[in-house]
Amino acid sequence: MTVVRVHNAHSGSHYDRGVGGPSVLVVEDDADIGQELAEALRANGYQVSLAVTGAEAVDAVQARAPDLVLLDLGLPDVDGVLVCRRLRARAVDAVIVVLTARTAELDVVVALDAGADDYLTKPFRLTELLARLRAHLRRQASATATAAIAVGRLYLDVAARRASVAGQELALRPKEFDLLVALAARAGEMVTREDLMAQVWDENWFGPTKTLDVHVSVLRRKLAELGEDPARITTVRGRGYRYETDPAVGAGG
Repeated sequence: MTVVRVHNAHSGSHYDRGVGGPSVLVVEDDADIGQELAEALRANGYQVSLAVTGAEAVDAVQARAPDLVLLDLGLPDVDGVLVCRRLRARAVDAVIVVLTARTAELDVVVALDAGADDYLTKPFRLTELLARLRAHLRRQASATATAAIAVGRLYLDVAARRASVAGQELALRPKEFDLLVALAARAGEMVTREDLMAQVWDENWFGPTKTLDVHVSVLRRKLAELGEDPARITTVRGRGYRYETDPAVGAGG
């Protein structure tokens, strides 16, 4: 069990999402930390439920999927990464933010690849956590559009948030879909890392951009599983990414 204190500070703002506000599941085995987080979130307009084990978290999500999940990786019964996978499978549209004392990059990458949308390293400031949550909620709210995008065999129904390759359904998590839309909408153009972070995550993104690379890697793998050339998404080293109109001209990477 890792004991970490949240550095509290008054945020000065609330996120309004109707009666009761957005729902948050806090998964934290330290009762004091869990209660502290819950009180701070409730004070900022969120509906909060608590789980102290991975099993409790999975049961809670199975009963009712929340808008957001704050997941501590250091749980007593099940490894947090496995819990993340199970939560993602049951709450496809929920935003999962991992809270971790693990600082190794590999641990963070594994968590993101398991379905997390974001992470914060303990100890963290409450103001940063609240800003991240508001950013994710804004991105979800603004993602709805009426356009459809077609590039080669790829078809994106943005309004319905559905993607397909040659008629085969492409199963994507929310941020993966948003990232593919951001790239496909400007097919043939290089889109900078900064633009992608601003469009898919938030213009005031706090953390490192490694999450972008992980999401691109997952997109390539999922495209390849449906027979699409993963070289459709080309890395422009040090600059950004490009969705190729003709994958033969892409260098992959």
